[in-house]
Amino acid sequence: MSVGPAWYMALAAVLFGIGALGILTRRNALVMFMSIELMLNAVNLTFVAASRALGGIEGQVAVLFVMVVAAAEVTVGLAIIVAVFRRRATASVDELAELAG
Repeated sequence: MSVGPAWYMALAAVLFGIGALGILTRRNALVMFMSIELMLNAVNLTFVAASRALGGIEGQVAVLFVMVVAAAEVTVGLAIIVAVFRRRATASVDELAELAG
């Protein structure tokens, strides 16, 4: 019994849904940040599964670029979250809305 691309696509859809649910329901910046990373990984899984099913390498190349952008995003995002947490002693997004103006 082999696992086909449809199973990987279904797993990616579930992971993306969990990430989207985390973005919509949580107020903690770190949890929202982890949800975004989960959604990016779900998209990466979709790229790899589609690439494998079609027999090309384009999906793996796209995943490489997504991972590079995600690494840069993690660096900048965590730096901002840590700086705000040190200044305000909270990671709640509701309280960060006061910074708008």
